[in-house]
Amino acid sequence: MSTSLDLGMLDEAAAALREANLAFAVAHPGESPGRQPVHTVYGGAQLFAADSVRKLGGVALRAMDQYAPDAAALGEALDISSHPVLATIDKRVRDKLTREPIEDFRIDFEDGYGNRPDAEEDHHAGMVASEIAKGMRDGTLSPFIGMRVKPLNDELRGRAVRTLDLVVIALVEAGGLPEGWIVTIPKITIIQQVVYTVAVLKQLERTLGLEHGTLRFEAMVETPQIILDSSGTSLLPRLLDASDGRLRGAHFGTYDYTASCNITAAYQRMGHPACDFAKHFMQVAFAGTDVWLSDGATNVMPVPIHREASGGPPLSDTQRKENAKSVHAAWKLHFEDVRHSLAGGFYQGWDLHPAQLVTRYAALYSFFLEGIDAAGARLRNFVSKAAQATLIGDVFDDAATGQGLLNFFLRGINSGAITEDEALKMTGLTPGEFRGRSFVKILRARK
Repeated sequence: MSTSLDLGMLDEAAAALREANLAFAVAHPGESPGRQPVHTVYGGAQLFAADSVRKLGGVALRAMDQYAPDAAALGEALDISSHPVLATIDKRVRDKLTREPIEDFRIDFEDGYGNRPDAEEDHHAGMVASEIAKGMRDGTLSPFIGMRVKPLNDELRGRAVRTLDLVVIALVEAGGLPEGWIVTIPKITIIQQVVYTVAVLKQLERTLGLEHGTLRFEAMVETPQIILDSSGTSLLPRLLDASDGRLRGAHFGTYDYTASCNITAAYQRMGHPACDFAKHFMQVAFAGTDVWLSDGATNVMPVPIHREASGGPPLSDTQRKENAKSVHAAWKLHFEDVRHSLAGGFYQGWDLHPAQLVTRYAALYSFFLEGIDAAGARLRNFVSKAAQATLIGDVFDDAATGQGLLNFFLRGINSGAITEDEALKMTGLTPGEFRGRSFVKILRARK
């Protein structure tokens, strides 16, 4: 067949397109191979200690022992009694709370800390650095850890930077930063706050002799202006452009965001349509990048309404039942919120109370264990058919579905819902194929 195009005449346009394609590929490398934590636990800086993770895990286990002492009780509390692998969920939640109850801890100098005299915040900054250093020596910290500073508005910017400076300097002087260290920047409203963050982090690196890029940050998405600014454009894609490669994550702030949208307190919840809109905007803005996305928190705490006074009479049966009802209701709400996040493609979220760890992991494990045998068979068949199509020269144009199935298993392994050995048996893939994290690479290797 004859053609009409002289490709030589398109050299200039082709060169421009190639440059643009390469730039797009650099900006959209896909998910990084590192482990993303399934949650971030926020706690006030004044309460942080080197053994906080162990203590909070103990609180979570005691809550589970008291209010869901066995698989049947857990199933009844969360309305998942008919789940086919309820016993497995119960066992794996308990194992997780014993082995690694918290994956990511954020030491909070903002909402969870409040505004205090400068001398008091200076003291707590020093105390936090000392406790982190002790936790590093003792091996008691969570795998990921960081701090949230105050907003970078004119009123609080100086305090935010001073606290960050005090903590980072003390940690470096004590031996270095913990692995996975991150700085959280709240209530971003203008891009200049991100530019300023990068300038501060660069200056700290130069002053302390740290390697360029050591200090990274995550952005709180909790203001309408970060979704859409006064000029009608979104700040979210510009965060990445202005971040100097330091933007690790974007975390949604449910209650600040809904309050800023004039939604009354009674309707400020994780599943509100306004939240889904903002989170989908986040997904679109950061699709294909290596920025980790996190959903917000459930602010109804799973706590009993009656407490035994020291030296007082024991609680009555009625009071105990009311306590269980209160905890179960809060657990059910948190469980449903986490499942809503997972269904929406958010695999990380906030937890504000140790008893929420029970439902964080129960929701994760129930989500990934539902129908996983069928998903494994589907991925096994998908790889086989796709490889056959590749071998005989046919076009296989549904690699995105294959990658989606692979990602499901990768997320399941990451969350602890399934083991790598179980995933290998279900899918027929090799350890190397799983760890390569790419469906296309699997096809190429098998070809």
